[in-house]
Amino acid sequence: MTSASNKPGRRPVIGITGRSVPVTLQGTDMVVSLALQSHVDFLAAAGCLPVVLPLGPGVEEAVAGLDGLLVPGGPDVDPALYGQSRHPRTRGGSADMDRAELAVLGAALGAGLPLLAICRGMQLLNVQCGGTLHQHLPEITGDDTHRPDGAAFVFGRHVLELGAGSRIASVLGSDDPPKTACHHHQAVDRIGTGLTATAWAPDGVVEAVEAVGHPFAVGVQWEAGQTEDDRLHVALAQAARSR
Repeated sequence: MTSASNKPGRRPVIGITGRSVPVTLQGTDMVVSLALQSHVDFLAAAGCLPVVLPLGPGVEEAVAGLDGLLVPGGPDVDPALYGQSRHPRTRGGSADMDRAELAVLGAALGAGLPLLAICRGMQLLNVQCGGTLHQHLPEITGDDTHRPDGAAFVFGRHVLELGAGSRIASVLGSDDPPKTACHHHQAVDRIGTGLTATAWAPDGVVEAVEAVGHPFAVGVQWEAGQTEDDRLHVALAQAARSR
């Protein structure tokens, strides 16, 4: 089925799942649904029309009108969704938000929609496919290099090992060596059904997954969108345009 956004002259429509954040505006406290501006700017510069998808019941119905989906970073996933009890360091989000975002992911995968999942998004993609997560990486790796512990926000920096012939290698393979800028304390443990790992940090932590047999479904653990590197957004735009 051809969506309206695929008609000649129309820009591909990319949904960005929103984040609910409390703000004070003109002296009034409120909660808003928002997206990181760099995601909007990168996709718009790549010729797409970005739209924010507030996460509520039935939001997965919006997938039918999209040409691509970006699932960004955010709070930790409820561990009950992958059969674990909560670790003391797991930062709770909203179970309703998790369920809504998982529903969007499931609909996108089922429709063959081009998909880019970033940080929390990659973890949700893994959980959607039946995988599990490490809830606190320092207990696995013995250090805090993936999310440096300190008063200031600092990226962890890693050289990547890329899987030969993978989507992520086609995007980053010209770098020598390819590197990440990450800030996460959780990561993929058991990989979900239908996914394959395609990038790793030197300590073995999975840094990218891809859906086998899907036209373009890529999850990355690093903070794509919080650096000047827009190549993953451009790749998502190209996949949406080709769909």
